[in-house]
Amino acid sequence: MKLSIITINFNNAAGLQKTIESIVCQRNAGFEYIVIDGSSTDSSVDIIKKQADRITYWVSEPDTGIYNAMNKGIRKATGEYLLFVNSGDTIMGNTDLSSIIEKLASGEDIIYYNLEIAETNGNAYIKTYPDNPDFKYFAEDTLPHTASFIKRKRLIDYGYYSEEKKIASDWAFFIDAICSLNCKYKHINQCFSTFYIDGISSDFQNRKLLEKERDMHIALTYPLYNTIYKDWMEKKQELYKLKKSVSVQFLKKIGLLKWLKL
Repeated sequence: MKLSIITINFNNAAGLQKTIESIVCQRNAGFEYIVIDGSSTDSSVDIIKKQADRITYWVSEPDTGIYNAMNKGIRKATGEYLLFVNSGDTIMGNTDLSSIIEKLASGEDIIYYNLEIAETNGNAYIKTYPDNPDFKYFAEDTLPHTASFIKRKRLIDYGYYSEEKKIASDWAFFIDAICSLNCKYKHINQCFSTFYIDGISSDFQNRKLLEKERDMHIALTYPLYNTIYKDWMEKKQELYKLKKSVSVQFLKKIGLLKWLKL
């Protein structure tokens, strides 16, 4: 059973080097490695060339965005399963990728693990994902592409990642695959990769774009749920504002709202 690991990169030489080194050291695990660079102008291409003998395929050329680059990787891949470990993210040093690949034999369309989240302040924690994510879960969250093995055929049949979206196409695939396409999936309660909070979807300035693209996708794809979804998100915003209000913070501080779990 063949695995294709795909890394996309644009002008992130330091992150790319970290990512490549974490993957090529696992070569005995048996997988192909594809690197798609968006015609970087920093030293990214030099880093790729230094590891070229351990990279199955690489290219450096202009693209139209994140998902255009990811789709290029899918088209070059030959593995039954795909794993996206994009520039800056890593496979953890103590990982035995061979044993993880063996677990793909169970054959689900999506097999996902927990994920180590590394914050910009140097702290890190393990994020645990649910065994049975539902629509309500995806209204607020997603699955970790850095820790999810996806059957290549499923993504191809889906029509690849939407290049019309700039930031939410991987989320759209996951919610569609599980909530409407009846893909088989499995959660494994272990961790093998690290996601660093410094990418485009982690940037606060991109949160509004992410929310807009999610809202539009739900409105178009799940019209029967759209009213419920909008109501839920509005109430969530109201609760967040209440939680952050000065009066509530003061009452909690002096111990008068210990019962209120906000």
